[in-house]
Amino acid sequence: MAEGSDTTLTADQGTPGQAPNGLVAGIRSFAGEHGGAKAVIEYVGKRGARIVLVGTDGAWGDQFADDTVVARQACALAGVDVENAWERELMDQMRPSNDLWRSMARRTMAR
Repeated sequence: MAEGSDTTLTADQGTPGQAPNGLVAGIRSFAGEHGGAKAVIEYVGKRGARIVLVGTDGAWGDQFADDTVVARQACALAGVDVENAWERELMDQMRPSNDLWRSMARRTMAR
């Protein structure tokens, strides 16, 4: 069987081409914890699609989907609006944690 051709589904995955329930629940949970959210979907090659979630309180996180279609469907089912690109207002809303700043500094200093 070719890599990626396995269509065996777990109870959490739903049917092929549909957003897994766990992904929808994760997006919905993030939005609920942060007073709502907006999403930007980024294609990341064979890995699929990265859903970057930005909460109205400035917190951000991410989830991964099999592809951009599944990512958009998951956001729609979770009630999260998808932005077409990184707009300035959305980026200004993001508030990276102190831990993130420290980890970025360590990576820069290690080079």
